Amino acid sequence: MLEEAEEIGERVRRARLRLGMPQADLAAALGRSQGWVSKVENGRVEIDRVGVLNAVAAELHVHPNDLIGRPYNSSPDENQWQVAASSILRELRRYDLAPVFDGTPRTASQLWREATRLHRLRDAAANVSILRVLPDLFREARALIEVAEGHEREEAYAIYAVCCKFAHTSAHALGHPELVAMACERAAWAARLSGDAVLPAVADWMRVWDMWATADWDDAVALSDRALATVQTPYEQGDPLSLRAWGTLQLRAAVSAARGGRPAEAEDRIAHAKVAADRMAQHDGPPFYDRHSLTFSPGNVAIHAVSVALEMGQQSKALKISRRTSPDLVASLPHSRRGHFHMDLARAWLWDGNRDKALKELETAETIAPQLVRNHPIARSTLRSIVYAERAATREKLRRMSNRFHLDG
Repeated sequence: MLEEAEEIGERVRRARLRLGMPQADLAAALGRSQGWVSKVENGRVEIDRVGVLNAVAAELHVHPNDLIGRPYNSSPDENQWQVAASSILRELRRYDLAPVFDGTPRTASQLWREATRLHRLRDAAANVSILRVLPDLFREARALIEVAEGHEREEAYAIYAVCCKFAHTSAHALGHPELVAMACERAAWAARLSGDAVLPAVADWMRVWDMWATADWDDAVALSDRALATVQTPYEQGDPLSLRAWGTLQLRAAVSAARGGRPAEAEDRIAHAKVAADRMAQHDGPPFYDRHSLTFSPGNVAIHAVSVALEMGQQSKALKISRRTSPDLVASLPHSRRGHFHMDLARAWLWDGNRDKALKELETAETIAPQLVRNHPIARSTLRSIVYAERAATREKLRRMSNRFHLDG
């Protein structure tokens, strides 16, 4: 892992040379100095923001995973998730063909109950387990689509679309861009046929995430706004599922704006999301099932505010937001979101010069969501930075002590 920074730098260099692009041209396109590009290529500077990584990849016309080497090298046992991913791709490719399914598929209500298992796995950031469950569920949802009619058939399409969302999230976390892209396309297809008024907006929410890989920040904001318009009326009427979708889309837009260098808009989007979260918290109607599996709450808004501050390089502001955020709000979040939060705090403390607190936050993140954190490029970048800094500090201490002992003499 300690060699990853040099490997990333070498991949950047090879991609740049393949295009015949001078360092100065890449630097100008990124708004950086030629010295910064040189240091990245020599492994002396960490790319420690997703937005920067994606921007570099976009200018070099490669996928970000191509630069950081994801999926990361693991043991044979840890690589078994790729077998499940291949099975899902096979199901997604034959989306409009009769599925190979023996027997009678369960009803839509029964399949929705099966989907609650995926919600629990998602909350635990158990992405490998999600991928293992999905092939059979995709197959059965397609079988139900073939035999059902009317509302039951629409519900089968909705289940298929939500399964695509779970595949999309897990593939992002584990580093499988082909599955990410195909799951997004199939989600949009199934959402249009589902009869669920909110699902097309959820599919667009997935597409926004994909646009980040190519650093299309303005397009990501524009798509968010288009999706927001489709749920605006039910949002204003207080529909709980629309409140969640509307707020989540605002958070997506906030991150997009922050990465695109539009801080004022990013702050406005966070404020809009907070209003939606407050309205949702005031909901006094009967309990409702979050069928779209959108993690949205006041706590989620708070931790996104931390992420947005970091995307804009404002670690002091990020730490200030975290201090004024109620621990209960964070504790109420699923493990996947809490893991991201502590990973962000680790980065903030590192940038603030406190390696001990950075390492403590990284350890907390790993304890909460080990699979997520060990596979996240920013967590790995943070850990490398801590290790390199500790090595440099140790060398300096040894040099000073050596001078005091006059070892050179």
